Amino acid sequence: MRRSAFTHLEFDVDGPAEFVLSVAAARLYDPIDEEALVVTQDGSPLAVREVDDRHGTRLHLCEVEAGRVVVDYRVVVEGRLDPPEQEEIDLVRYRRPSRYCESDTLFPTARAEFRGLAGRELLAAVSSWVGSRLAYVPGASAPTDGAVQTLLDRQGVCRDYAHLVIALLRALDVPARLVSVYAPGLSPMDFHAVAEAWVDGAWHVVDATALAPRQTLLRIATGRDASDTAFLSSYGGAVRIAAMEVGAVADVLPTDDVTAFVSLG
Repeated sequence: MRRSAFTHLEFDVDGPAEFVLSVAAARLYDPIDEEALVVTQDGSPLAVREVDDRHGTRLHLCEVEAGRVVVDYRVVVEGRLDPPEQEEIDLVRYRRPSRYCESDTLFPTARAEFRGLAGRELLAAVSSWVGSRLAYVPGASAPTDGAVQTLLDRQGVCRDYAHLVIALLRALDVPARLVSVYAPGLSPMDFHAVAEAWVDGAWHVVDATALAPRQTLLRIATGRDASDTAFLSSYGGAVRIAAMEVGAVADVLPTDDVTAFVSLG
């Protein structure tokens, strides 16, 4: 499968700041046919340095001043990724509650709804349960909302769906984590977030939004929740998003059976 993705971001910054961008395809894709990342400030290019995070995540750091900052990234990938290296500590880390995935609070709900389920049946049941109880409403959630607030509000966007899936699975002692992705076939097009669950000795994608074929997803960043995978973290001056465009296409858009195991490739 040949996939391509791009993002165009514009930010207004009111003072000196450090940007940490997470928009590049994971290092696990080999080969990457074409790739370019350009960051400019008021038309002048900025120096960018790359730092590796866990699971092949690539972060790009740069220093900015007050003014308009523009980020342009594009990538073309042929084939599928190499699986991320699996470490035993991951199966501990991704069973713990985290900032946006309060699995300890949701323990009674998870046990009441999914007691006795395991494997493929459990993933399908959690995905269906979350998808049927939430309404996808852009702008409905706040950046600090976690899984508990999402369940109370019964609405959100992809990261909210993923956080609730992850929290419920962790409450059932299933390791689960969040992955930011480019998603060919997604509508409305944007950065996308899905869950990955460790079942039957492998990581499998769970996307309760069912908005894009899981087989087409292009991994960007992987972590505990959105705090590890945000497309921008900034430190210093206040930042406002002035413009944002994300695109992703694949030469094939397969039909996705939501009850089937799919590994992110």
